[in-house]
Amino acid sequence: MSCAQTIQEYALRAIGIGERLLPRSDITVCDQFVLIGSGMIWNLYFGLCALALGFFLAVGLAVARNAANPLLRKPAEWFIFLFRGSPLFIQFFLAYEAFVLLPRAGIPLNLGFTEITVATSWLTKAWAGALIVLLLNTAAYSAEIFFGALRAVPKGDIEAAEAYGMSPATTFRRVIWPTMLRLAWPAYTNEAIFLFHATTLVYFSGFPAWRQEGDALYYANYFADKTFNPFVAYPIVAGYFVLLTLTLIGLFSLINRRLNRHLPKESRRRVRYRPQLIR
Repeated sequence: MSCAQTIQEYALRAIGIGERLLPRSDITVCDQFVLIGSGMIWNLYFGLCALALGFFLAVGLAVARNAANPLLRKPAEWFIFLFRGSPLFIQFFLAYEAFVLLPRAGIPLNLGFTEITVATSWLTKAWAGALIVLLLNTAAYSAEIFFGALRAVPKGDIEAAEAYGMSPATTFRRVIWPTMLRLAWPAYTNEAIFLFHATTLVYFSGFPAWRQEGDALYYANYFADKTFNPFVAYPIVAGYFVLLTLTLIGLFSLINRRLNRHLPKESRRRVRYRPQLIR
C-alpha cells in the first residue's frame, strides 16, 4: 500500500471513517505518521473542548473566590484547592471509579447537568468522562491565574470608573475584565499548552477508547508493540505535539497582541512558553 493509499484509508480512522483493521505486518513509517496523526484528532477534541468550557468556569471561580461573601468564596477556594492539590492521573482514576461503581451500588450522584445512574454508562467512555476531568482540572488552575490577575487590577482604574458613574456590572465589563485578561494571558497560555500535553494521560486512565478509536498515544503504543521499536512511534507523537505547541503559541500571541494593542510596543508583555516541571 502506497503512502497516498494509507492517508486515504487511515487519515480519519480515529473518528470511525475509513479502514477498520489496523496494519499488522509490513508497518511503514508512513503508516505510523498517518495513524498517530489521526489519533491527534482526539487529543485536539479533549484540549479544545476542555479549554473552551473551562475558560468560562475558571472566570466564574475566580470571581467567586474574589468575592467578600464566604458562601461564594469558600466553595470556590475548596474546588481550586482540591483539583490543584491532587494529581491529574488520580483524578482520572477516581472519576472513572465513581462513574462505574456508584451506579452498580445503586448510589445516584447528581452532577448538575445529569445524574449518574446505570443508564449514564456513556460517562465511562473517554470522550465524555475524561473530558469532564480535564475540564475541571484546567478550570481550577486557570481560576488561580485569573484570581491573581483580578487582584492585580490597579485600584485606581476601578476608582476612576466609579467616579465616572459606572455601575459595578459596567465597571467589570469595561475595566476589570479586559485588564484581567491582559494580565493573565501569558500565564494562561502556558496552562493551555499544558492542558493539551495532559490529554496524553487519557490513554493511561481507566476510560476506554470508543470502538478502539483512540488518541495519538493509543496508536503509538500499538505500533511500539507490533514493531518492537518504540523509537519511531513515540518521537512521532512528540513531533506532533511540538507542532501543536508552536501553533498554540502563535494563536495566543495574536490574541495577546490584540489585548495589548493600546499599549506602546516596549511595554507589551510577550507570550513565552515556560514549561511546568512539577505540577
